[in-house]
Amino acid sequence: MSDKNSIKVDVNELNLWYGEHHALHNITVPLYENKITALIGPSGCGKSTFLRCLNRMNDLISSVRIDGSVVIDNKNIYDKDVDEVSVRKRVGMVFQQPNPFPKSIYDNVAYAPLKHGQVKKGKDCNDLVEKSLIDAGLWEEVKDKLNEPGTSLSGGQQQRLCIARTIAVRPEVILMDEPTSALDPISTEKIEALMLELKKKYTIITVTHNMQQAARVADYTAFFHLGKLIEYDETEVIFVNPTNKKTEDYITGRFG
Repeated sequence: MSDKNSIKVDVNELNLWYGEHHALHNITVPLYENKITALIGPSGCGKSTFLRCLNRMNDLISSVRIDGSVVIDNKNIYDKDVDEVSVRKRVGMVFQQPNPFPKSIYDNVAYAPLKHGQVKKGKDCNDLVEKSLIDAGLWEEVKDKLNEPGTSLSGGQQQRLCIARTIAVRPEVILMDEPTSALDPISTEKIEALMLELKKKYTIITVTHNMQQAARVADYTAFFHLGKLIEYDETEVIFVNPTNKKTEDYITGRFG
């Protein structure tokens, strides 16, 4: 594994249980800064559960128990003195289904930065909204209708609005849980192009069922199966020369 990149998120011996069910087994993986890492594997193999460990979203489920560590910039986000709200500010999440707030396009983007006191109303906030929409590749399409509801946009535009909303709070890491699975091919292409642009500023970890998408956008790929990390390497290695037979079988479509 290449060590030429700096590690942004260092996961060590992460285990997770839903009640009695052991869902993630001893996951140890370095996730590199300003790279896109794709999590692949069959449904129910633990990809989304693992993704939600990276910003403590699983804390919201009462039956979950976690041990191991997720270290971001030398601090374990599961330490007792770490507030999960501050974690979610640093580690943003984009979901499978676009989920804009029932507010205007402007308020969708401005809501969290205002709430966290990152900007004040007025020019600062206006500038932040504009910059976030530009960075999400949406500004030109919505600049004349910022007061219209976010829900009035097309599915692909809604997903880019959700990305604008995520980056407005200036996170360091962006998690994406199958961000294009509900979108048409043209919208998918726009989101993929956007991901490649965003990795210049952010570390991106994405779950995808689309092998071609992983091959197109990811620098690194992690293959999960039955709650275990089977193989992790540079994407080209995983797709062209995997070391594990299970990885090869999954990528070539023999199961999954």
